[in-house]
Amino acid sequence: MTYHSSKADKSGQVSTTGTRVEIIPAQLDTDTVRKPPRRFPIDRSGIRYLARSMDIVLGLTLIFVACSSFGIQLFDISLKIALPYVIAPIAAFFGMRMAGAYWFIYDERASTHMVRTVWGAGCALVVINVLSRLLGFGGDPGILTYVSATLLLGFTALHAHYIVAFKSLVRSGRLSENVAIIGATQAAGEVIRKNAAIREMNILGIFDDRLDRAPSQINGIDVIGTVDELLQWEDLPRIDRIIVTVTSTAQDRVRKMIDKLRGLPQEIILVMDLDGFAPESTSVAAISDLPAAYISGAPRDARRAAVKRIMDIVLASGMLLAFAPVMLVIAMLIKLDSPGPIFFRQKRHGFNNKQIRVWKFRSMRPDKKAEEGRIQQTEANDSRITRIGKFLRRTSLDELPQLFNIFAGDMSLVGPRPHPISMTAEEVEVHNIVAEYAHRHRMKPGLSGWAQINGSRGPVHSADEVRERVRLDMEYMERAGFWFDLYIVLMTAPRLLGDSDAIR
Repeated sequence: MTYHSSKADKSGQVSTTGTRVEIIPAQLDTDTVRKPPRRFPIDRSGIRYLARSMDIVLGLTLIFVACSSFGIQLFDISLKIALPYVIAPIAAFFGMRMAGAYWFIYDERASTHMVRTVWGAGCALVVINVLSRLLGFGGDPGILTYVSATLLLGFTALHAHYIVAFKSLVRSGRLSENVAIIGATQAAGEVIRKNAAIREMNILGIFDDRLDRAPSQINGIDVIGTVDELLQWEDLPRIDRIIVTVTSTAQDRVRKMIDKLRGLPQEIILVMDLDGFAPESTSVAAISDLPAAYISGAPRDARRAAVKRIMDIVLASGMLLAFAPVMLVIAMLIKLDSPGPIFFRQKRHGFNNKQIRVWKFRSMRPDKKAEEGRIQQTEANDSRITRIGKFLRRTSLDELPQLFNIFAGDMSLVGPRPHPISMTAEEVEVHNIVAEYAHRHRMKPGLSGWAQINGSRGPVHSADEVRERVRLDMEYMERAGFWFDLYIVLMTAPRLLGDSDAIR
């Protein structure tokens, strides 16, 4: 592995004295950092589920169409005749699944994928035809063979489209995770080298606290700043994963580095050469064939994410229809009650610490500083609250416009509530009170949440209140699921309406 021996300064010039590298201290030059591209909304797991669903629908459709062309009405004939036709598409589906036709590997050849498809579906259909002849099922063997061939051709054609579309997305980088690497090491070079062939990750740059010892590039990826500069980078919320690459002898340095990163909501992975350095065996995984330990980040579940998104859209649509007349009346009352806009859009922390604009009905006098997230938290008998605002805040009706945030994908119906930027308690920013505070941003913020129906609602004025809010948020993230979310949705109205003592 070859490393460059010079380092570029902020202006792009290389400063060297003989063989000694001269590093010119500078802030992170964002012009030299590759910008994270727009993310494709479906990850590879989602593509697998979509392909399987489409195959099942196609298989059943082809069976009914092909049988109808021969005058076979599957619902009007005996089970002995109909059974092979009904089983055929299901058997083909499982055959393709066992053959790996749904893996969608980044560096898999299109021809390999097609072989897996034809082999998996073909073998399953041959077995169905042979067993049907031996057992006397299915009626005319020629018709069953024709229908099976139609199925095989249909699956082959559909998977040809799958692999072409998948390869196009891989080449464009739209399925690649945005990744930052910390540590200018040989392990980093190995990750980059392997990724160059498969493009599973969009590696934006390498960061290292010891720039005086670091090369300017590793396998074509720039070494662009320190860990502290990464933490201050404005595009950090768009990073999906941070990979820390270290040597086995740098344990003290690793601990210090992890302490800096532990509060981030991104998935943190430690990649190392295992010359005597072993993390907990329960967290070891493989990244580019290198030993790796997951430092933080919840396991991803594309199916649960898809179910949660469908639930958000369906329930939010129903709520918007039900509350549309109420929202219209509230808008008129706000306009009549005090001068200023109807809506209040405030900067708050969203998923991965990304800043989002949260919609609310205006319940206070207009305040530009508050819109930017710099707020003074609400207190009892707060003079800034308008007359209609008191009612809206007490009943939480001021939150209804956040249904638009849910449709936009910035929020969910259930999750940790989005907190304003730079929110403080006891004159200390809340992220400095609880080390795990940023972990609540590993999930989309919610219109309601476990904390809210358990009494942690509204502003937090003390460190203990912050800790309790974070504890409840983390408990929700561990238990999150369809039925738990539905329970929270159903309990939101009675709990909030019965909570007249909370200051909002």
